[in-house]
Amino acid sequence: MTGVWALLGALAAAGAIAVLLKLREGRVSRRSKPSADLPAPVRDLLVPGVTLVQLSTTFCAPCRHAKVVLRDLADRIDGLTHAELDVTNLPDVAAKLGVMRTPTTLALASDGTELLRVGGVPKRDSLLEALRPHLA
Repeated sequence: MTGVWALLGALAAAGAIAVLLKLREGRVSRRSKPSADLPAPVRDLLVPGVTLVQLSTTFCAPCRHAKVVLRDLADRIDGLTHAELDVTNLPDVAAKLGVMRTPTTLALASDGTELLRVGGVPKRDSLLEALRPHLA
């Protein structure tokens, strides 16, 4: 009988963790982090305006969906650009940026200041609302 209770407890814990992770998916974290330590591969992607830098990996299925969402936003909004960086072979870049999962999207000003960050596939409306103050 103890084994049944242990199994039920493990299932309840796993369910709670799954719900918490689902709630965090695509959530926008607002930041204003200086650009002093921006890795060169990321710095090279910056253009005037706001650049959405999508950090992806080769076998990341949600990264494809994030790419569609971000590219569509960049195509529709002046001053917004989308760039994708595959960090599969650049773990030092991911570590330096504090990226623990892919896709992760960084919104960077032209000087490299991190404006916001999204872990997972971004929700179009909440990302647009968070970006609005930074767009001309």
